[in-house]
Amino acid sequence: MSAAPSRSLRAHLLLLAAVCVWGSTFVIVKDALNDASPLLFNLIRMTLATLCLSVFYRSHFRRMNRKSLLAGAIVGLCLAMGYQFQTAGLRLTTPSRSAFITGTVVVLVPFLAVLPGLRPANAHRPRWNAWGGAVLAFIGIVLLTTPPGSGFNFRAIGLGDLLTFGCALGFSLHVLALAHLSPRIDYEQLGVLQVGFCTVYMAASLPLLEHPWIHWTPRLIVALLVTAILATAAAFTIQSWAQRWIPATHTALILALEPVFAWITAFLVVGERLGHRGTTGALLILAGIVLTEILPAPVQPTAHEGVPLTETGSASLSKPATPPCV
Repeated sequence: MSAAPSRSLRAHLLLLAAVCVWGSTFVIVKDALNDASPLLFNLIRMTLATLCLSVFYRSHFRRMNRKSLLAGAIVGLCLAMGYQFQTAGLRLTTPSRSAFITGTVVVLVPFLAVLPGLRPANAHRPRWNAWGGAVLAFIGIVLLTTPPGSGFNFRAIGLGDLLTFGCALGFSLHVLALAHLSPRIDYEQLGVLQVGFCTVYMAASLPLLEHPWIHWTPRLIVALLVTAILATAAAFTIQSWAQRWIPATHTALILALEPVFAWITAFLVVGERLGHRGTTGALLILAGIVLTEILPAPVQPTAHEGVPLTETGSASLSKPATPPCV
């Protein structure tokens, strides 16, 4: 076996493993939120992630300037928005619902890119598959988040699901911010700075948005270590390497499996069942994600937030910022 096919196989397997980690964290964090308030959990998790990335990329601090700091502040704000909504929503909804609604980032990004100022220079207007994917995802969200017999009554959608949709919007803005700024900033600097600024924003907003509380338990410590080290630093380091060897369409389809892994983990660990209506909705959301991704775009999000990709599938931001999990 030659070196290139061998690397390609390893890249596919490692990226699949990273996506599995991201999917499993929805259940892990949902359980840990019994021991800590959501926004305090986020703050501790991102502080640990910042420390890990700072050690890994410590040699790049000397080259940071005003331009890179501003870029990190903008991207970090979008990132903080996504995580704060996602974790707050997860406390009030189920892991599977949270994962599938978060996955609609793939559908939202093409439509937000239509707006003046948000559209990156290399983006295009939505194609037929993006419109079709949006319709499927919209119907799927309604079926997934409303109880049987409620029809399309939007008032039946729970607060947790609405907060999670706010997270999808935040992560969509994060994708677009990366598309604008990542070509101008070294990826190592942007990777550290956006997580660092995200942590700062979380610390500033914590006393304004909740009354923090925490009970240190083994499951909480495990959740913090898994999300900070495995799901942030390690998983995205793997993704940054793997996307050099995987075509964009392969990457998109592998990343679209994240809510599926979350669904499977929730079923195996906590016995969560969506029911016929919820299952239909989840499958429609997944179908919408896949349909949106079948034609690679110059700005191609992942299943939850994203890394801008070129048409050949190589990452224009080799080190993405953060994970698509809570």
